[in-house]
Amino acid sequence: MWAYTIRRILFLIPILYVVSTLVFFFVHLIPGDPVDAILGEQAMVSDRAALRQQLNLDEPLWEQQFRFINMALQGDLGKSLFSQEPVSDMIVQRFPATLQLACVAMIVALLLAIPAGVLASLKRGSVIDRGSMLFSLLGVAMPNFWLGPLLALVFAVKLDLFPLAGKELPGSVWLPAITLGFSMAAITSRLTRSSMLDVLQENYVKTAQAKGLSRFKVIVKHALVNALNPVVTIVGLQFGALMAGAIVTEKIFSWPGVGSLLLTAIERRDYPVVQGCILVIAASYVVVNLMTDLLYARLDPRVSLENHGKATA
Repeated sequence: MWAYTIRRILFLIPILYVVSTLVFFFVHLIPGDPVDAILGEQAMVSDRAALRQQLNLDEPLWEQQFRFINMALQGDLGKSLFSQEPVSDMIVQRFPATLQLACVAMIVALLLAIPAGVLASLKRGSVIDRGSMLFSLLGVAMPNFWLGPLLALVFAVKLDLFPLAGKELPGSVWLPAITLGFSMAAITSRLTRSSMLDVLQENYVKTAQAKGLSRFKVIVKHALVNALNPVVTIVGLQFGALMAGAIVTEKIFSWPGVGSLLLTAIERRDYPVVQGCILVIAASYVVVNLMTDLLYARLDPRVSLENHGKATA
């Protein structure tokens, strides 16, 4: 297990290098100039040239990229072009909010998905089963940028049940968490249903029923526990996706996380902040995937980490 873990951690280095390189060059292709955003388009040519030299924006792109990589290897993500605040400090301040939102969204998704998937498998072909599948289709089909404003309009504006935006008021997390977790719930419910249908046909479940165990014990203790093994992998992957997918949701609800920081930095052409945010999001995704693999092996001893790593690579 240790060899596998170390190999995956080392594999993280080239992934982050490729991500940082692509992001660096793509962000410089975005129309606009950070110097114009800082000084305004009416600034004198001499002032613009002096600021460009001060920010090292007059150097060739490959030199800027080399400096960024060298600093990142030392744990320094640079400074914001606007506030001159260290990017790492800005991300550290915002990351707990994004993590909180992703965790609550995952809890919401699991509370919706697992009961729906189990009930659909037990009532296969019924109205409940068809309703559960319709729920999953709606969850996949509705994008966050549409669902978020809809929930805000209904539950914040019309019914006044939750705060509309921000993080300060009690209950502020629920609307963005539901928005973020709804599509995850749809995917997870379908997988739970499929896995439960397979497990219910296994001999050990039929044996447990033949021994006279209550239906509740058969479903929960024998069927559901084993059916959740493949679900764990998808949940882990989806949690990593939640960290990245929170960008739009955070913007809709003015949630002060890494996603809203990233979008603001893109609008202002704040290159170091954009690069730092995406590096942290990419690293979080890969680390969550690694933890998911390790947890899956713990839940199912039949799984070989070596083979599982080759399958997921």
